[in-house]
Amino acid sequence: MGLPGGALLFIWKLLLIFFSMWALDAQTTLETKPLYIWQTGPWGRCMGSECGPGGSQSRAVWCAHSEGWTTLHTNCDQTERPDNQQSCFRVCDWHKDLYEWQLGAWNQCVPVMMRSAGVQQPTVCIRGEEGIQTREVGCVQKADGEPAEDAICEYFEPKPRQEQACLIPCPRDCVVSEFSPWTSCSKTCRIGLRNRIRFVLAPPLFGGSACPNLTEFQTCQPGLCDGEENLYSLRVGPWGSCSLPLPRQVRQAEKPPTESNKRSRESDKPTKDSNKQSRDSETPAKGGDKQAREDSKQSMRKKKKMRDDEKQYQEKDTKATGEEKVPRNGNKPSLGNRKLIRANRRQGKAFRQADRPKRQKKVKNKAKKEKMRQKVKERLRERGKAKDPETRELIKKKRNKNRQNRPGGKFWDLQVGYQTREVTCVHKSGNIEALSLCSQETLPVTFQACVISRDCDVTEWSEWSACSKQCYDPNEAKGERTRSRKVSQFPIGGGAECPELEEKEPCSPQERVVPPCTFYNWRTTEWTECRVDLLLSQQDRRRGNLTGLCGGGIQTREVYCVQATVDTQPNLSSLRSREGLRPVDSNLCLEVSPNTTQLCHIGCPVECEVSSWSAWGPCTYENCQDQTTKKGFKLRKRRIINEPTDGTGNCPHLVEAIPCEDPSCFEWLVVELEECIPDNEKQCGPGTQIPQVQCINSDGEKVEKQLCRDAILPMPSICEVPCSKDCALSPWTPWSFCSHTCSGKNTEGKQTRVRSILAHNAGEGGLQCPNVSALQEVRNCNDHPCTVYHWQTGPWGQCIEDSSIPSTNTSVGRTRGDDVSCSVGMQTRKVICVRVNVGQVPPKKCPESLRPDTVRPCLLPCKRDCTVTPYSDWSPCPPTCQTGGKTKSKQYRKRMIVQLPANGGQDCPEVLTQERECEAPSICHGYRWKTHKWRRCQLVPWSVRQDTPGAQETCGPGLQFRAVSCRKLDGGQAEVEACLKLASPMPPLTQLCHLPCQDDCQLSSWSRFSTCTADCVGVRNRKRILIGKSKKRDQCKNNQMYPLSETQYCPCNKYNAQPMGNWSDCILPEGSRMESQLGMRVQGDIKECGQGYRFQAMVCYDQDNRIVETSRCNSHGYIEEACIIPCPSDCKLSEWSNWSRCSKSCGSGVKVRSKWLREKPYNGGRPCPKLDHVNQAQVYEVVPCVSDCGQYVWVAEPWSVWKVSSVDLKSNCGEGVQTRKIKCMLNTIDGPSEQVEDYLCDPEEMPLGARNSHLPCPEDCVLSDWGAWSACPLPCTENSTRVRAAFPLRRPGKEKKCPPTKETVSCKMNSNCFHYSYNITDWSTCQLSDRAVCGFGIKTRMLDCVRSDGKSVDLSFCKELGLERKWQMNVSCVVECPVNCQLSEWSAWSECTHTCGLAGKLWRTRTVIQAPQGDGRPCPSQMKQWKPCLVKPCYSWQYSAWSDCKSEGARCGEGMRFRNVSCFVSDGSGQQDSSVVDDDLCGDVELSVNGDRQIILQEPCTVPCPGECYLTEWTVWSPCQLSCVSGDDLGFGSVQVRSRAVVAQDPENLLECPEQELEARPCTGGQCFEYKWRTGPWRGSSRHVWCQRSDGMNVTGGCLAQAQPMADRSCDPPCTKPWSLCTEAGVCGCEEGYTEVMTSDGVLDQCTVIPVLEIPTASDNKADVKTIRAFNPIQPAASAPGRAGRTWFLQPFGPDGTLKTWVYGVAAGVFVLLVFIISMTYLACKKPKKPQRRQMNNRLKPLTLAYDGDADM
Repeated sequence: MGLPGGALLFIWKLLLIFFSMWALDAQTTLETKPLYIWQTGPWGRCMGSECGPGGSQSRAVWCAHSEGWTTLHTNCDQTERPDNQQSCFRVCDWHKDLYEWQLGAWNQCVPVMMRSAGVQQPTVCIRGEEGIQTREVGCVQKADGEPAEDAICEYFEPKPRQEQACLIPCPRDCVVSEFSPWTSCSKTCRIGLRNRIRFVLAPPLFGGSACPNLTEFQTCQPGLCDGEENLYSLRVGPWGSCSLPLPRQVRQAEKPPTESNKRSRESDKPTKDSNKQSRDSETPAKGGDKQAREDSKQSMRKKKKMRDDEKQYQEKDTKATGEEKVPRNGNKPSLGNRKLIRANRRQGKAFRQADRPKRQKKVKNKAKKEKMRQKVKERLRERGKAKDPETRELIKKKRNKNRQNRPGGKFWDLQVGYQTREVTCVHKSGNIEALSLCSQETLPVTFQACVISRDCDVTEWSEWSACSKQCYDPNEAKGERTRSRKVSQFPIGGGAECPELEEKEPCSPQERVVPPCTFYNWRTTEWTECRVDLLLSQQDRRRGNLTGLCGGGIQTREVYCVQATVDTQPNLSSLRSREGLRPVDSNLCLEVSPNTTQLCHIGCPVECEVSSWSAWGPCTYENCQDQTTKKGFKLRKRRIINEPTDGTGNCPHLVEAIPCEDPSCFEWLVVELEECIPDNEKQCGPGTQIPQVQCINSDGEKVEKQLCRDAILPMPSICEVPCSKDCALSPWTPWSFCSHTCSGKNTEGKQTRVRSILAHNAGEGGLQCPNVSALQEVRNCNDHPCTVYHWQTGPWGQCIEDSSIPSTNTSVGRTRGDDVSCSVGMQTRKVICVRVNVGQVPPKKCPESLRPDTVRPCLLPCKRDCTVTPYSDWSPCPPTCQTGGKTKSKQYRKRMIVQLPANGGQDCPEVLTQERECEAPSICHGYRWKTHKWRRCQLVPWSVRQDTPGAQETCGPGLQFRAVSCRKLDGGQAEVEACLKLASPMPPLTQLCHLPCQDDCQLSSWSRFSTCTADCVGVRNRKRILIGKSKKRDQCKNNQMYPLSETQYCPCNKYNAQPMGNWSDCILPEGSRMESQLGMRVQGDIKECGQGYRFQAMVCYDQDNRIVETSRCNSHGYIEEACIIPCPSDCKLSEWSNWSRCSKSCGSGVKVRSKWLREKPYNGGRPCPKLDHVNQAQVYEVVPCVSDCGQYVWVAEPWSVWKVSSVDLKSNCGEGVQTRKIKCMLNTIDGPSEQVEDYLCDPEEMPLGARNSHLPCPEDCVLSDWGAWSACPLPCTENSTRVRAAFPLRRPGKEKKCPPTKETVSCKMNSNCFHYSYNITDWSTCQLSDRAVCGFGIKTRMLDCVRSDGKSVDLSFCKELGLERKWQMNVSCVVECPVNCQLSEWSAWSECTHTCGLAGKLWRTRTVIQAPQGDGRPCPSQMKQWKPCLVKPCYSWQYSAWSDCKSEGARCGEGMRFRNVSCFVSDGSGQQDSSVVDDDLCGDVELSVNGDRQIILQEPCTVPCPGECYLTEWTVWSPCQLSCVSGDDLGFGSVQVRSRAVVAQDPENLLECPEQELEARPCTGGQCFEYKWRTGPWRGSSRHVWCQRSDGMNVTGGCLAQAQPMADRSCDPPCTKPWSLCTEAGVCGCEEGYTEVMTSDGVLDQCTVIPVLEIPTASDNKADVKTIRAFNPIQPAASAPGRAGRTWFLQPFGPDGTLKTWVYGVAAGVFVLLVFIISMTYLACKKPKKPQRRQMNNRLKPLTLAYDGDADM
């Protein structure tokens, strides 16, 4: 049904109206939001002229549209405009000292999840929860902490952080131990309680669960009681404060008794609070102590009166027995106590009546004793009169000293008082009842004697002492000053202990008041001589020749400490300076000590190197100025190439002379002959040659011609110019070298020269050619005899003082550097004339003018006397006092040699150390307490005990005093404060005593046991006797009650020794050092190898397995065993081989030498140098070398005669051949000397051995041989040429011409024209002298002349060109010295690390004095050595266990428990329990237990009353435990805990039990514990589940509750079948040995026995059984009876009735096996096919594929 159109239109209009209103509202909303708003920028920097709050800062302010763009200010509301300027604090640099950041404490860690919404908390806390903690940070003023603006502090440093991450650890629950076993029932009949308790192992932390109840209760009822239960018990309260009794006058003037009774009644009303207070209190109330102290102060004011009162009650006055005694200060007897006193009074009355006759007898005896005392006094008076005044004075002094040490004397005020306690009757419910209900029990004593408590009282502080530092030094530590106070009253009776008696404070004296301090610095002796032998290896030292070593060495010196002062000046007196050199204790020098070793260098002697001999000169006069004699000499000379170190005096002779005849000083030298000029101006024929001459002296030097006026001028020589038909001869060759250097009987020097025929003559017309002999000429040379003479010099002698020069050689001190010379002396040497190969000849044989000097002046070094320091102070004597029978100790002093004598100075003294015996010290330092005799026993005052039974008799328990004084160890008196500070704890001043009553039996102390004649034989006994009147009493003669002797078997002491611990290090005998062959100490070779000994400790035990002294086992305490420390062996190399020949015969090459490895180092020997990388067995040394290119030369013999090869034999001309021999010769200064192999000469320079040429025919022109080619001009260019020429020897005939006499060729680079340059080689290795090991050496390199084609040529080519030589050929270098590691001597053995026990060790150490350098021997690894100490028993004082708490005279209440301190022995290992031994063995051990010198042998305790509920004693503190997760410490520290559990005795009082208590405290160290759940085996449907700590302790708490395993299980439906059980899966299974048979719906139907497959094992014939359940690793499974082994049960079905997985696996395996068997059977039965032929290459192919590269295939 549709709507009409009008309705639709109406609806549409309504919608339009609605939308219009909505749009209008939205527009109104937009219009209300402002369009223009003010915006501001950041504040600028604070500016201003002054620092502080007067500054100002500004900021930008602008008007912006709401959409963000800036507009005019007028568009914004001006009333709302922000400020653009404000005042501020201007910060300056000096404000840094006024303001600082103040950091607040970090707040509690807040979990992050609380600050972050939506973070889900993990269900299980593993490590902890992340959190954040904050703190307050603000800027404050340093002076008053007033807050300031943060900007001030931020100006200097950033604001510290206000938040940081933190960790909230997981809550840790309380962990408690397992319960103890149940206690026995608290009652023997009726219903009681039994308890079991546990203790706390770890407290709850971080919000963990609180501790559970530590106690479990269980009711018990052993049976019914025979009679009525005793419901009441006597309980004693604690002893009250110690009080003095009132004087008699005060007691008589006391208030009426009614008032006191009223007070006592009020005080007698029992309340629960007071009962509880009396039960819980273990010490007297503090208020009582305070009151007692106040009373004692009043009594100190009335000291005299109180002494009279003390005498009054100490005299045991029995006259006032009927007077009533009223206690003071509220200590009046309560109602119960008054009943007790009355009952005691009634008993005492009957006792007094029965004892009256005895008392009358006692009075008579007392009167007799009084008379005896009077007689003794009179006798003593008479003796005193007889003594001299000095004796009386000594006695008086002694009495005064003793009087000071009496009780009540100088340091203590001892007064005996009394204290009481309350006795109440307690019902088992805890209520206090009347005493009459406890009438079945004897009432205990309610009073006892005590000491009035006194606090320690000290005097005022003394003045400060002077500062311990009596000098000024701002760099050193301050001194200290002390002040002290003395004890005026000792603490007595539990009074307050004495405060500190000495105070110290640092101090430093003022600079102007005190002198400057002396300080100490190191001094050194002079260095010893440099020694190279210390650096030699083992191999080098075996060479034996250790003299003449040079190069790098090592030298040592000693270092000592001396005293110096700040104002030390060089011009101090000699005494002061000598004191400054006195050695003192090295520990006084605080700076690092100087080195004691250093490397040094001994210059290696440079050998004198001379050149070769020159040629012999002409015969010349010895002195050309004196030519009167006809005797002359021929000389040859050589020069020094390398100057030696010690001058030219050690060089060989440089001149040799040969006597000769007809000497001349000057002679003519023919320079050249001019051209031959024919005679008579003809063209050819005979002629002459005029020589060109010059005058030379005997040295070959050119001089003026007039000097040769006496010499024979050379004449012109005859020559011939051949004509055209004459025979043509070549010019004479130069004279050859002389064949011998001298002439003798068998030798004669000869020279030859030759010429050859160049052209033959033409028939008869020409001049004939000479025969062959005429072509050679021979002449004598070196015709002087072979008698060579020279001067030979000896070494220069010692420098001797010249007497002609005044002496100034006085002794001086050594200066750094060279020695000072003090005077000039003379040196002489021997000079002789020697004939070569003969010996000494007369001096006239040698030229006198060349005679060397025999005397020369020299510088005498100054004498150096030995300088030693003064003796040091005597070493201190041992501080302990000497006891008789011991050897006296010795003390030493020494002096050091500072400077050794030299050059004839005074020698050093032989004695450098002195020793003397220590004198026994007259005063033994140390203090001890001396105890005086005990005073008489003082009882409780009579006024207190008068109403007790037997009070009329002076007997019973009491107190006695003794005096204690301080003594030095030598017996002298000392101040008490010294013993308080340095001695053992003060002995007790009081002790309990007992005055025997009339009927008591008195016995003496036990005597010592008699000695045994032998161990394990016989008996020993001890005795005691009855003393006093006890001897006459029959009841005292009862030997069972009072035995007078004891007998025991003699101890059976058997000892056995056994080794203990490890072997020590191998230790060499003391003082053994390895010396070298010359007896000197070798560097680093402290003998640390060879045979030594190692030690093992021996321990001695007695028959009870207690450790005793090793001497009991007749052992010296060690087992010794020989051992070997292997000696180090250095690397051993062969000797250097000879240098190889230079690799090049001309120019630069290399030469090599090598060493071979003979033995590698071991046991820490010197390492080998770097070996070659090829075979690691050779060391090479390569140096450059240069061979002289002129060393080997080609020598050509003359050309042979022409051999004409043409047919024109008649005219003997035409083509022909000439030959000659070519030899390679060694070139010397005298010419080529011997023929060598041709390869040594340069093959390019080899002359031709044959030549083809044209022999001129008659009338032909004959030319000479071609001359040498001229040098090509440099640099070489293509246009340059070189020329050679020849000259005509025979003119041609008519119509004939001479061939060209010049020949020109172009110069070609590297063919006939060369450039030359120097070539420098690489540096050689550092070359040392043959006698040096290391140190300074020389690196060399060689200069070579190289042709442009790369060929090395003679240096003369480069020298002729004048090329620059700018290189340095030699440079110094250093070879690192092989310094062996040097160690100090072993230190003295240390003190034993343990004073007793098995683990003690002695250690000794050594240090590295010189670290190894270079290839030196490395340091050994062992720098410490140990050996065991002598095993000593560890004796210590230990407490026994506390006895049970006993309340004397009552069933419960306040009592005492006791313990003993005994001597125990142990081996110190902590693994063996200590054993009790005789206390005498602890005689040398301080009386302390675990370091506590306060020995406590008794303490108050509480015995619980029957039915009372109480707390146990505190458990011992648990071990420290860390907060860990998976073994990692969380960093929250360690904690330990102790607890007290509740013990109840009656079920009715459980509600009144106190709360259990727990205490925790932080501690250091600790360990991490992990907690894990453990489970036991299932027993039916349940099993045991428990928590276990990682150390194996079962605990409650600690394990995560969410991870707790299931302890109960149940199956639905229940397992009711036989042998069925409920499995962990919640389904029914079968027990062990049965298999499940399941129904179709998976329910267990039955359990059947399965067959057992038994497999024998190696150790058993039975088999293992494998079940569906794993064995529990904790609980062992019970094996079936009759089966010794294990058995596997094969169960194919699972608990749910389905087949198990392994069944499918077995089936699959069987199927595969069947397929395999069928396949193999088929293949075996199948008929084989015929083999096919294969080609050869196919047959080889497998071989090719199989080839793996092995060469043997």
